[in-house]
Amino acid sequence: MSSNNFPEHIAIIMDGNGRWAENRGLKRTAGHEEGAKTVRNITIHSAKLGVKYLTLYAFSTENWNRPKLEIEYLMRLLEKYLKNELDIFLQNSIKFKAIGDISKFSKSLQNTIKDMEEKTKNAKGLTQILALNYGSKDEILRAIKKLNEKNLEVNEENFEACLDTAGIPNVDLLIRTSGEIRLSNYLLWQNAYAEMFFTTTLWPDFTTLEIEDIIEDFKKRQRRFGAV
Repeated sequence: MSSNNFPEHIAIIMDGNGRWAENRGLKRTAGHEEGAKTVRNITIHSAKLGVKYLTLYAFSTENWNRPKLEIEYLMRLLEKYLKNELDIFLQNSIKFKAIGDISKFSKSLQNTIKDMEEKTKNAKGLTQILALNYGSKDEILRAIKKLNEKNLEVNEENFEACLDTAGIPNVDLLIRTSGEIRLSNYLLWQNAYAEMFFTTTLWPDFTTLEIEDIIEDFKKRQRRFGAV
């Protein structure tokens, strides 16, 4: 069963910010700052291309193991990014959604996330989903707890309704930058039938042209979903 369908849902593991900075003799924070610019460029371009959902792995449950100063910087950068991007999201009719356990963040950051979601909720274009304090194993365990609390039958429909991505189609196309070839606890359920692309490009160097090339490659692939 061949498919030339355009990917409705693209997920990206944005890897390589630190190495990008180190290669230039800069602090790792400079890589994160540059990476945030790439997030803006890829989000806006994906919206123009007609992508409906773009899920970006911004901060994992394992990232708390990084140096304290780097974590503090990432939290400040995230809050700054959300506040700065609001007008751009509204201008481009982009909706914002966070997945993951944001209860671990400061109240200020939690409020900024919720404010961004509220102010963009009526946007009709692309939905940018940031995975924040997200880990797929954690998400699955939380979903199981929801099933038990609601006393729901255990089946795929009910389980998916309890995931952070409830109401969002599963991933069509997964991209990971920086040359690493692994999922790193990212959307394990949602990536069940995703087409996967791994590029050696470091995230700050990832361009709109490269994502276009990957999408063109995706359109040539055959997606059988277990059929012949």
